[in-house]
Amino acid sequence: MKLHFNRQFFILFILLFLTEVAIAFFLKSGFIRHTFGDYLVVIMLFYGVKSVFKIAAIPLSLGVLIFAFSIECLQLTPLLSALNLEDSTLAKLILGCNFSYQDLIAYTLGIVTVLIIDFKFFKK
Repeated sequence: MKLHFNRQFFILFILLFLTEVAIAFFLKSGFIRHTFGDYLVVIMLFYGVKSVFKIAAIPLSLGVLIFAFSIECLQLTPLLSALNLEDSTLAKLILGCNFSYQDLIAYTLGIVTVLIIDFKFFKK
């Protein structure tokens, strides 16, 4: 893994980030907020890392998936309370506050999607 800025992946990352911000600000409930946002966040993380590091898709996707699963599993603990962040909207948004198996499925589908995209469109 070496540093290598990729403008194309960075633009994808920024577009996905702006989409996530729009979802967070404008949608307070429903499928898009609670499931599609989780689906997009792993894709966003993948392209965020891929925009600054030259790394193979499979190890990166596994790393992103493990990271997302770890954050989700932390929601089974009183982490926000322990850090005195239970009233922080930003902390709840980033770390979440309710464990959901649906989120794990959304993360997995996001990674499958990004691997399909990567192998179909970005392999030379």
